[in-house]
Amino acid sequence: MPRSSKLSADRSGGIAYTRAGEGPPLVLIHGLGGAHAIWEPQIDALAAERDVIALDMPGFGASPVLEEISPSPAALAARILEFLAELGVERPHLAGNSLGGWVALEMALQAEIASLCLISPAGLWRRALGPRSFDTRQAARLMRPLILAALRLPGPRARMLRSTVGHPEKISARIAAILIKGWIDAPGYAAASAEMRSGRFEHPEKIDVPTTIIWGELDRLVGPPKPERRPPNTRFLCIPDIGHTPNWDDPELLAELLLEASSGTRVGISV
Repeated sequence: MPRSSKLSADRSGGIAYTRAGEGPPLVLIHGLGGAHAIWEPQIDALAAERDVIALDMPGFGASPVLEEISPSPAALAARILEFLAELGVERPHLAGNSLGGWVALEMALQAEIASLCLISPAGLWRRALGPRSFDTRQAARLMRPLILAALRLPGPRARMLRSTVGHPEKISARIAAILIKGWIDAPGYAAASAEMRSGRFEHPEKIDVPTTIIWGELDRLVGPPKPERRPPNTRFLCIPDIGHTPNWDDPELLAELLLEASSGTRVGISV
């Protein structure tokens, strides 16, 4: 029987996830402050051709902080690989957004992976970002009730989401509340952010699987990785009219790109 495509989080070893469809396994990894719900616009299309596993990294969404591991990308990668082994998943295709892209790269160093699709990946910058000059999230936590109320209004909602989403006007108040509450409330956010900003992915030259990097021209958070920071077998796609987390900017296009990257085909997309 095909698995249900309903986004309801089961748990395995402390990691919340949803699983849908049949076919080659495709693991979806969200970015910093996100959760597996970001993939909601793509799940049905992907599940028609893949065994899709969308997870919440430890400390995000419905997954608790795991005190026994550090929140570094390498440690998060190792824990996700353990989780996949518990599910009996071998040699998966991986897709990750932002921090999830860096985690996917670390997974490819640690285990046998079929392919990588990195959407505005973190970690491929030339040097560490360093600490933020202003803690926007802490300010948002202090104003949480006001911010959640303001999300009901299209104007404030668009302004709050514009740094992450290319077209925030496409996001409903319900989805916006899920995104903002996930960012504000994630217990693993601060430590994972500090780890992410303190370093970079050190060995892109060691990645030997087919890799697709997607960068949206409306990305206001992460610039495109320079050629020398990309894995050797990389196809780089600069896509107009989408942002850093493009799941709602163009849902059909993103699903097409994810399927394409995990199939080895190259159809209809210009580099």
